[in-house]
Amino acid sequence: MKNLLGIPVSKGISIGFARLYIKRKIEVNDLKDSIPFDEKREVLEKALKKTKEEIELTYENLKKSNPKEAEIFEAHLLILEDPALKEKIDGYLKSGYNLPYAVKSAFDEFIEALKNLQSEYMKERAQDLYGILDSLLRNILNIPRIDLSNLPSQSIVVAEDLTPSDTASLDRKNVLGFVTEKGGPTSHTAILAEALGIPAVVGVKELFENISDGDELIIDGTLGFVLVNPTDETKNHYINLKKEKEEEEKLLKEKAKEFAYTKSGKRIEVVANIGSPKDVDNALVMGAEGVGLYRTEFLFLDRDTPPTEEEQFEAYKIVAERFKPHPVIIRTLDIGGDKQIPYLNFEHELNPFLGVRAIRLCLKEIELFKTQLRAILRASVYGNILIMYPMIAIKDEIIEVNKILSEVKEELRGKNIPFDENIKVGIMVEIPSAALNAEELVDYVDFFSIGTNDLTQYTFASDRTNENLSYLYRPLDKPILKLIKLTVDASHTKGKWTGVCGELAGDPQAIPILVNLGVDELSMSPSKIPEAKKIIRSM
Repeated sequence: MKNLLGIPVSKGISIGFARLYIKRKIEVNDLKDSIPFDEKREVLEKALKKTKEEIELTYENLKKSNPKEAEIFEAHLLILEDPALKEKIDGYLKSGYNLPYAVKSAFDEFIEALKNLQSEYMKERAQDLYGILDSLLRNILNIPRIDLSNLPSQSIVVAEDLTPSDTASLDRKNVLGFVTEKGGPTSHTAILAEALGIPAVVGVKELFENISDGDELIIDGTLGFVLVNPTDETKNHYINLKKEKEEEEKLLKEKAKEFAYTKSGKRIEVVANIGSPKDVDNALVMGAEGVGLYRTEFLFLDRDTPPTEEEQFEAYKIVAERFKPHPVIIRTLDIGGDKQIPYLNFEHELNPFLGVRAIRLCLKEIELFKTQLRAILRASVYGNILIMYPMIAIKDEIIEVNKILSEVKEELRGKNIPFDENIKVGIMVEIPSAALNAEELVDYVDFFSIGTNDLTQYTFASDRTNENLSYLYRPLDKPILKLIKLTVDASHTKGKWTGVCGELAGDPQAIPILVNLGVDELSMSPSKIPEAKKIIRSM
């Protein structure tokens, strides 16, 4: 029996047989040819069309069961239609190069640019381009695609790497998991595996030297290891462990519908972070008692003009109605920093994370802000909506935004448009100055919600997307816990409440600490809710 270590990316235990997936490497030479440009262009257009049809089919197949993950393939379609990419391909063709080389070279330029970025997330996106390039070259050279949708039962796919398309095409009835040599925890392949519920381990070294086709495998996608040809004793152990974990998950989901109380009787509200109305179904299935953080940026990104008031109203109303009578906390526009919007013409800033972003931007773009507030207020009569302002640093900002909110309310009253006159407002506490001054700020709001990701970033003066500074991401260190305690105590003194909506809220290690600090509400990714409630009940 061999034990191979890797990176866990999709939890669960699978026991099955190795099916080696070895792609034929597509050889491309850099020779020039005498084929006219127009003829090569015609072949390219046909290959692009076929590749688009394949991606669209994958998108349609995935859309109903996993709409959020299906968006990955919408992005792939945009890449294929990118004029800059076509321009680069044309450049190589006009220089006389053969079509496969022109296509590969153009993609290589894009991939290299992504790999040179500091962000690990953007580096992972380069893997997506490899997958699209592979499909396009196969269609240019008429090389058939290997079919992953028709594997024998009890298969565990073993591959150097899987593209998102490969992962989406896996036969979920017969494929029990996969193991790859390459890949990381933030790749689209990993995200898809988790969404599809396929246990997966990536980054396993010397995979093909240690596994042969047909070998019996046990993979643990929670701890990140692969056992090759296990003994009967080990196999029986994992069969029993798998049953126990499946039963435990089933019970957790059933119990997740109920409220979570500590043993001393304190109820902790466990709610969901969502990014669009598409996330509502999953949040409800997982037992969310409301929405603690409704990110509204999805309405503003990937478009040429701002969303209309009506578009926003519909997006807020749907979620409020689905969760009624439970609370839905809508965070007003939080862009700038790492989220840029071309139509707003941001000025270049040396330190955008410390610049005009979130509420600071809204105070500069008053009409944009008022449109959003009007949409939120109008939707407030359809459920229990609360408003939350991001990145507040000082009380003057709250006074200013509340004044703007009053103006919008007055405007709606003048037009006899109904809204919740008693709508609650709160702020995200994510800047140390807000936490240190919570005692004063609490007089201007109804609640606090602590954004632990940014609070950690700003407290340690460390960019949380910079992998070289990952050692400074310390959300459970004393400085952060002191800031949380200050905020909680300030709210309780005035009979108000404090929630946490950062990554920490769903961290099993952090939950007991946050509850003991007096936090009243935890808002997290829906998939983490069942376990979070179990932890709260055990305290």
